[in-house]
Amino acid sequence: MTYDRLVCANCAAPVSEGRCPVCRASRERMQQENDNFLSGLNPTALIVLLAVLVATVAILAHQGI
Repeated sequence: MTYDRLVCANCAAPVSEGRCPVCRASRERMQQENDNFLSGLNPTALIVLLAVLVATVAILAHQGI
């Protein structure tokens, strides 16, 4: 989930606006969690990426490389 759609329970404003200390802390924490490049991928994309990796290893192993 992205913080631009969250509403703060403390001030009832969007977290992305950072109006109160709770919003700012939540926004900072979520931005730090999203620094990983794989975090933006959905589970289907990760499964496809894994399947391509396994297929590549299988082809290389079959060719004897």
